[in-house]
Parts: sequence; structure tokens; C-alpha cells
Amino acid sequence: MPENLIQETGEIGTLPVVTETTVAGPASQFSPPTTTAPAATPSPTPPPPPKARGGAWRWWLLALAVVAALVFVKMRYFPTPAAGGKDAKGGPGAAGGSGANQKGGPGAAGAGGGRGAGAKTPVSAFVVATTSLADEVAATGSVLAEEAVTIRSEVPGKITSFTIREGQAVRKGQLLFTINAADIQAQLQKLATNQKLYADQERRQRTLLNKEFISAQEYEQSAAQLQAARADRAALQATLAKTYVRAPFDGVLGLTTTTVGTYVSPGDEITTLSRTRPVKIAFQVPGRFAAVVKRGDEVKIKDEGSGKTYSARVYALDPQIDPVSRTLPVRARFANTKDELRPGAFVKVSLQLSEASNAIQIPTEAITPEAAGYSVFLIKNGKAVKQPVKIGVRSERLIQITNGLAVGDSVARTGILQLKPGDAVRATK
Repeated sequence: MPENLIQETGEIGTLPVVTETTVAGPASQFSPPTTTAPAATPSPTPPPPPKARGGAWRWWLLALAVVAALVFVKMRYFPTPAAGGKDAKGGPGAAGGSGANQKGGPGAAGAGGGRGAGAKTPVSAFVVATTSLADEVAATGSVLAEEAVTIRSEVPGKITSFTIREGQAVRKGQLLFTINAADIQAQLQKLATNQKLYADQERRQRTLLNKEFISAQEYEQSAAQLQAARADRAALQATLAKTYVRAPFDGVLGLTTTTVGTYVSPGDEITTLSRTRPVKIAFQVPGRFAAVVKRGDEVKIKDEGSGKTYSARVYALDPQIDPVSRTLPVRARFANTKDELRPGAFVKVSLQLSEASNAIQIPTEAITPEAAGYSVFLIKNGKAVKQPVKIGVRSERLIQITNGLAVGDSVARTGILQLKPGDAVRATK
């Protein structure tokens, strides 16, 4: 199809203006070409100032600086691991490396990778040997006085004399204090007079009975009255004796707040009396040792206060095992001639049951507890080998191995949490 090009030329100011109109297609589909009228001549527009044209490049430079800062932070603190174990610049890295080495180089180890295939775990080894082992039972115990009693009044009344001092050593039968017994003594005199009267009456009735002047029944009534009077007097004499309180055994008196003139009631505590030479050591052992502990066994006692150790002997065992704690109550006796132990003190007790001269013991940290028992890591040919074991007596630092180890075996005692069977190890003694 022919194209018609109409060009009109005009002038706007001093610049030529060219207007193009293109009409395509058949002439039948379009209206006849028209000529555009020349536009009005506008007033000249002044050129923009240099400052307005130069501000855009500053904003572009600021944006580029921000992008560069973000790229630097990303590359510096968040490096992207290179695939295939290679460095960021293409150098072949070491096996297992993470590609964090930015410069790269043959054989360079990756900083973020795991331990290399040839790396060895450092461990401390313990060489198994036979030792002397004493089978001991450790327990806690308390010191008890050989004899101890709380001194109380059995009758009411006011204390009339107090002949003791706190902390004083007393002998058996020594008078400690007395209670006012004036009313009891008056009643006792009355009963003594009645008893004499009944005794004279019984004597006369017996004479009459021998002469058959009275019946036997009348005589028996007089005799019964005499026996009753004697019994009443004896009971009152026993009550009078309770007003004189004496020491039941040799010992040392405790503290008291009672003085002369204090009114006491039956059951009121006055003071204590303890016999501390010797003392008893009360402790308990597990029930499984009930058949092993015997009378006469030696026990070691450690006083928590002074830290000193003493020796005592078992003198009594309870015939029954406590059904709650499953322990056997045991008591030992210590001479305590110098008052080393005080009743009520807390002590640690060690009871030696037997002694073995060829026992195998290893450090407690070398044992790994498991659901099926216990195990250790043996060091054989530079590798870790897991070995199940059976344990025996345990102490604070060592534990006995009854099965699973032999003399000369090397056992890993450190680093066992990082070990797996078959790992290569570097052992140090």
C-alpha cells in the first residue's frame, strides 16, 4: 500500500518544527490526510540551573556505597561455603573443610569442618594393676551415753535443799535435792501410833483366844487391822523416801534452772545425769551385710568436730532388720577415757568386713553406666574398644572391677564422652 507522508515546516522562534503524519492502509479505510496547523509560538524556556542537574549523581553514589557496605558485611561475617570442599577462589581445600578459607590453597584445612579422617582423640590412660582392697561399709552414726537419765520429781512440793552443782560428777546414791515432806512425816507419826494400838489389841486378843474366851473370828479381825496399819505406814514411808532424790548411778549432772524454793510437780524435769565413760556408737549397716557383721568387729570412728579417728568394738546387733530402711541397727562401744566424744555428736563409721590383696580397681570417672550395666573403653592398637565390666566395692576415687578387665589393660579415664567404638585415640599416662 502506498504511504503518504505530509511534512509541514514551521518556525517556533528561531527553531524549525517538523510535524510528521503517517497514514497506512487502503485509502478507502482512512479519511483524507489533513494538515496540522502550526502551533503557537511559546515563550522561550530558560535552561535548568547546574545545581539541579548535578544532584542526581550524588544519590547514585550514596546508594552504591550502601550496597557495597552490605556486600562487605555479607562476605566478612556470613561467608557462603564453597561446594565440593573448595576454597572461595577455587583452590582445592582439605578433606572435610567447609570452604571458609578465602584465599584457598592446596591442602588448606577448612576452618568450619569436623575432625579430619586421620585425627586422634587425646585421652588419659590408666594401666590396670592389682591392689590391696579392704571391703568396708561406710555409715553415719551418733554418740550415745552409756547411761543417761532425766532427773524428775515423783511427788509435788517445794524444794527445800539443792546439794548439786551443774556439771558436777556425782556417785551412785548421792543426795541431789529434797522436797518439803512435813505433811508426810506428820501422817507417818499418826500411822505409827495407830500401828502400836493395833499391835497391843492383837496381843490381847491372842491371849484371850488361847484361853478360849473369844472366837477365832474376833482374833482375826484384830490381826487384820494390825496388818493394814503396817501396810499404810510402809506406803507412807515409801512416799517419804521419794522426797529425797538421789543419783541412780555414777555420772555427770547436766544444766538446770531449778533452785531452792522452786515448787515442782510430778514429772517436772530438774536436771540430767549421764555416764560418758564409756560411750555407745549407734549406726546402721545395709541388710545384705547382716550375716557378715559380728560382735567384736572393729569399727573406725571419725569425729566430725575434731576430725580425729578412734577405734571401737561392736558389742550388740539388733535381732531384726528394719523393714522400712532395710538396714540392721548396730552398736559399738568406745572407752572415752579422756572424754573425747560427747553424747549426741555426729560421727562417720567405717566397718571393715574383709580384705583382698589382688583386687583390680580403676578410677570412678572411667566407668560409663548403661541400661544393661557398666562399661569402659579399652585402648588397643591406638583405637577405642568398648568393654562391659562388673563392679564391686566403690569408694570416693576408685571402684573395684570383678569381671571384664585383666592386669595390664589400658583404660581411658578422660574424654570417654567423645569416644565411640573404633575411634583412633592418642593416649597419655
